[in-house]
Amino acid sequence: MVDLFSDTQTRPTPGMREAMARAEVGDEQSGSDPTTNALCARVADMLGMEDGVFMPSGTMCNLASILVQTRPGDEIICDDQSHLYNTEAAGSAAIGGVSVKALPTRVGLYTLEQAEAAIRVPQRTAPRSALISIEQTTSFSGGTVWDLGVMRAIRDLAHDKGLKAHIDGARLLNAVVATGISASDYAAGFDSAWIDLSKGLGCPVGAVLCGSRDFVVEAWRWKYRLGGAMRQSGVLAAAGLYALDHHIDQLAEDNANARSLHAAIRAAPGLAFDPTAGQSNILCFSVAGLGVTAADFAAACLDEEVRIRAIGRDQIRATANLDVDRAGIARAAEVILAKAAAFATRAETPPAAPPRLQPGALSQ
Repeated sequence: MVDLFSDTQTRPTPGMREAMARAEVGDEQSGSDPTTNALCARVADMLGMEDGVFMPSGTMCNLASILVQTRPGDEIICDDQSHLYNTEAAGSAAIGGVSVKALPTRVGLYTLEQAEAAIRVPQRTAPRSALISIEQTTSFSGGTVWDLGVMRAIRDLAHDKGLKAHIDGARLLNAVVATGISASDYAAGFDSAWIDLSKGLGCPVGAVLCGSRDFVVEAWRWKYRLGGAMRQSGVLAAAGLYALDHHIDQLAEDNANARSLHAAIRAAPGLAFDPTAGQSNILCFSVAGLGVTAADFAAACLDEEVRIRAIGRDQIRATANLDVDRAGIARAAEVILAKAAAFATRAETPPAAPPRLQPGALSQ
């Protein structure tokens, strides 16, 4: 199986499993797990922030960030294709009583002008605009990398208007290796940011949420409310430290593999790509031109043991990851090309004419 469904499908490498087995552990709740403490300090330093807290997931990082920096009845701003808006079970609304203003985007990038127009003028009858979120890189819309200057302009606008600025950094390190811009440069001046360990870095679980010391104190409070500490979490944190030591270069390879897949299939009949396609490890394309649904196209590829993801009616997402090597990418390209050609041929073949009724047939 060539599994390009998501980089969340990665499994711990033998070296990572060994590091987990050897981890020095304590009690996370009392702050005495040395491996967890080391991971949080390292990620905070990477992001140029004061402190960090180890969370089970990036979804919890987003939720805790919102809960710390908003109050019930507030509104947050993000893009309409973001993970925060689409696949976090409306946690901000269900738990925080916070509404979401989702800005329409083509590939998950909104403009400074859109952000400014979305911030509400304070009035008693409207929700208070409280936080703006940027997803770097974008997820469901194709792994597009936000421009640093635009990110900073939106950050400054948010602060000028009294909002907090947040980075969903699930694949922030993919942007780092794609652009050469450091994680600390991307996160500079933002109120909260996090990186995921369980996607391209290949860990079995976890993310680290960072901000000021005061922010992390409150994030810890919400961590308790949402489920509590993880006790000997150093076993999991050791995987994160191993990944930061050994898998950063792999992210560059994943990005390159996605570009290679794009180059191999971009001329396929019926497939359509945005001009921004292939910037990181995620590649999205439309199969609308084939007259087939994304689900049917993905199922046809799965029949050939290539797993890709259908998003909505027409979009396909393929995500390069450390469990798929260059040969796997070549195999995926071969299957996608073959299925595109087959569906294109079917779309071009006119339907057979209905049989002609013989005289008197209806009366018989």
